[in-house]
Amino acid sequence: MSRVFLIDTDTASDDAVALIMALKAPEVKVAAITVVAGNVGVDQACRNALYTAELCGSEVPVFRGAEAPLARALEDASWFHGRDGMGDHGYPAARRGVEPVDAAEAIIRTAETYPGLVVVTLGPLTNLAIALQRKPDLGKLVGRCVVMGGAPCCEGNVTPAAEFNIWCDPEAAHVVVRGGLPLELVGWHLCRGAAVLDERDIHRINGMGTALAHFAMECNSTAQAAYLEQTGEHGISLPDPVAMSIALDPTISTSWSSHYLDVEIHSNLTRGMTVVDRLNVAGDSRNRFIWRDLIEKKSNAIVHWMLDVGRWKESLYRALAS
Repeated sequence: MSRVFLIDTDTASDDAVALIMALKAPEVKVAAITVVAGNVGVDQACRNALYTAELCGSEVPVFRGAEAPLARALEDASWFHGRDGMGDHGYPAARRGVEPVDAAEAIIRTAETYPGLVVVTLGPLTNLAIALQRKPDLGKLVGRCVVMGGAPCCEGNVTPAAEFNIWCDPEAAHVVVRGGLPLELVGWHLCRGAAVLDERDIHRINGMGTALAHFAMECNSTAQAAYLEQTGEHGISLPDPVAMSIALDPTISTSWSSHYLDVEIHSNLTRGMTVVDRLNVAGDSRNRFIWRDLIEKKSNAIVHWMLDVGRWKESLYRALAS
């Protein structure tokens, strides 16, 4: 029996590769793709999601979601992914358009239709927060909620404290971590170091000769250059596909633990910081007052700390070779 996925995405270059991995997974039914503003504006992100689905031969319904964060103006990541989010290669529009239902409603309806489904978020959490505001018990219908986001106990990629997806809409993330969902956090740290596609990996993918392999490398060309400028590291870093690999196969994560998790929404310095109670001190007398809401709700989240790099890359190769 196929597992059912719902993917929420601000579709840009690495999101597109993650979508390919899910859409090409034989044991997975992607019931819906919901789109949020983040890397690019929501209309461009919808265009990118539709194009990627078409390239995969999929008719999965795509739903347009929030145009902006809950309480802030959108600050996109076109500086990293290109103006169109896909490296500015001029990809054509897909032959079909988005569905008439908004993304938050689609999340609720899909969860009601497929209780126990896996929700995978690849962008800011705005759509999911709106869905929770409309249906507070949504978490009871979700089997897993795998979130690509955050920089748990490490530096961020957009500020010293925060990763882009959480920083972009910290208020939405604040709602989601309190929303009773079975959260699994796949932070930015997992796509760095040996997890980055190096020259040999890129050569292997380019040698596959498939349309999907060519697209995956081409659409990440701008992101590759931006990542080098940002970190000094050569290669293609793919945060969303790393998260998708763990969503598809949780055993790719080799170290994880459950902790209280909160998101900073007030400070300009640490806006969007994912604060993880890794040492389990939130309940101590000096911390209990600050963490009381999460402690009372027992709002633990699984945080993935390490992954099997070889298996993550093999999962990518399989998808792109098809």
